[in-house]
Amino acid sequence: MRVVIQRVSSASVSVDKEVIGSCGNGLLILAGIEEADTEQDAAWLSAKIVNLRIFRDAEGKMNLSLKDINGEMLVVSQFTLHASTQKGNRPSYIRAARPEKALPLFNTFVEILKQESGKPVATGEFGAHMEVGLINDGPVTIIIDTKNKE
Repeated sequence: MRVVIQRVSSASVSVDKEVIGSCGNGLLILAGIEEADTEQDAAWLSAKIVNLRIFRDAEGKMNLSLKDINGEMLVVSQFTLHASTQKGNRPSYIRAARPEKALPLFNTFVEILKQESGKPVATGEFGAHMEVGLINDGPVTIIIDTKNKE
């Protein structure tokens, strides 16, 4: 699994001009799933995300986690995170999981995030054309890939 995490003041996702998910202070998580991903990847990634110390403390240092600030999350599926641009100018998405694999694992990821954070998690609509709006706080943007655990 590969995610792009953005610390936000607010974020929302719309389908056909209708907002279907939003969050306030917290994280916008763009999530890409590849064929080799497992529920263990989803569990590891969820724990990493909710405990990542990227929010400012009273001294202005990034020292607090999503849990510490009681932050919110919006998770949007994005298969294009697995784009390969090595050959030519048209990206290949061969590593991205097919919907029949990706959707159940995406749903598992969201459920584990709910359990880890103890809060509801807003989402986009899997497979839909979505418009995502956000106010990036910082800006703080972090990429995490479960195939490259650091």
